[in-house]
Amino acid sequence: MNLKTPKEMAVDAAGRFKRIRKAKGITIKELSERSGVPYSTIRRFESSGELSFVALVKIASAINEDGQIDSLFADYIPASIEEVIRGNAG
Repeated sequence: MNLKTPKEMAVDAAGRFKRIRKAKGITIKELSERSGVPYSTIRRFESSGELSFVALVKIASAINEDGQIDSLFADYIPASIEEVIRGNAG
């Protein structure tokens, strides 16, 4: 169970993204040029966590972190036969 609000989770994710970007030595300007996402949009994301999903995919891809997006909603593995049965019923 996560005790964070959606806003807190978004801000935390944006902070992690910013740390990765900086560790890779990529400026916001460079990221904007590589991704096609406006500079102001990236700045807003890194400070507030607000960004469209498509823009997130673009900037993640531009810093070679698109695998993070691919694993965001990984395939669900049922924990029991009951979950398998329920999954097939509905």
